[in-house]
Amino acid sequence: MTPFGARVRLIRQDQGLSLQDFARRLGVSSAYVSALEHGRRGRPTFALVQAVIHALGVIWDDADELVRLADLSDPRAVIDTAGLEPAATYLANRLARDIRVLDAQTIARLTDLLETATLEKSSMPKSSMQTSSTPRLSPFAATKKHENG
Repeated sequence: MTPFGARVRLIRQDQGLSLQDFARRLGVSSAYVSALEHGRRGRPTFALVQAVIHALGVIWDDADELVRLADLSDPRAVIDTAGLEPAATYLANRLARDIRVLDAQTIARLTDLLETATLEKSSMPKSSMQTSSTPRLSPFAATKKHENG
């Protein structure tokens, strides 16, 4: 499941929408919605994300979150390390090779570490940064909050 698919499913279920009813609203088959929620459709297009936002009736922050999560929901992500340090290539390859054996807790710790590093880097003056990055919350923050409260 992708971050986008997980969030769509959570919102759909919170609204009491069945897979079939949601598919009807979107004008697609329920098999398509299931594949979208489970990450078997690739990264959703901007048009599809907008259709999902409309079909779910979400606005403001929830809509922005779905757009952001869609961008982070390519189930076959490619990491281009050309021109980076050898350690970056090593890390990318290790992650690609070993992601399937990591448990949820380890993935959460790695995600938190990446988020912290990104936030620290983004708080530096632009002149001291090689690339600019926008701080992001973990795509699972809303899910965790929902599960706990």
